[in-house]
Amino acid sequence: MHLIPLPPKVLQCGRLQLDLSIPHIMGILNVTPDSFSDGGQYQHKEQAIAHAVQMIADGASIIDIGGESTRPQAKAVSVEEELQRVIPVVEALAKYDVVLSIDTSQPVVIQAAVQAGAHIWNDVRALKRPQALETAAQLDIPVILMHMRGEPSTMNDLAHYTHVIQDVKAELLERIDQAEAAGIRHEQIILDVGFGFAKNTAHNVMLLRDLWQLNELDYPILAGLSRKRFIGEVLGGVEAQARDIASVTGHLLAIQQGASIVRTHHVKAMSDAIKMWQAIQD
Repeated sequence: MHLIPLPPKVLQCGRLQLDLSIPHIMGILNVTPDSFSDGGQYQHKEQAIAHAVQMIADGASIIDIGGESTRPQAKAVSVEEELQRVIPVVEALAKYDVVLSIDTSQPVVIQAAVQAGAHIWNDVRALKRPQALETAAQLDIPVILMHMRGEPSTMNDLAHYTHVIQDVKAELLERIDQAEAAGIRHEQIILDVGFGFAKNTAHNVMLLRDLWQLNELDYPILAGLSRKRFIGEVLGGVEAQARDIASVTGHLLAIQQGASIVRTHHVKAMSDAIKMWQAIQD
């Protein structure tokens, strides 16, 4: 295992800052009826806000709000429906001292969310939708570029790699080049290898083993493997809710390889694990 120190960088998020030299927890808030792990649990505004407040109390410094499920074969969501799901929650959480990330691929949604108080654009499609690059540059906010091939409906058919970490790096670098050419600043870009997106179990395990190589690109790294299907397969077929311990383990391995942000469903367990890890470092 390659132990990589976290980068001495600060991510400016509106009036808030994230010191990326320490690990940060991004709590997942799916305001959807059909997400793979917790679909329907937080689709009502009051449920979503209460859960977010609890995640903040448990140690989340970022809340990632998503109004569209990107699980395999997920149904498409209209822009209007996504706005109705996301914006009221952003408006309610904007008063808290927490960074708000929006898990969307729609430029219209991120524009409305930033106006309502959001800070980060987390895009599983890496700004490939029409006007996405231009919108990100205009908003001048941090963006998370995630690696995925195709769409959620087609990605499983595209999981073919010669050398998975090198292929993912090369494809992310293409998106970085296009993003910076569009005017998105280097210091606003965060990378996500896209665990579970257009990768099979063997690919995901190899990505986690070799994640340290992504540091060669010199961008902050986000790891998001919480409760993913490959963890269930590694554990012999357990359901999503039974994957938290292995998810925490995977995220700690990612942090040791240079990941500054981990995206998780179970914030308290992740926070406790990071505290123990930090005690060892100290």
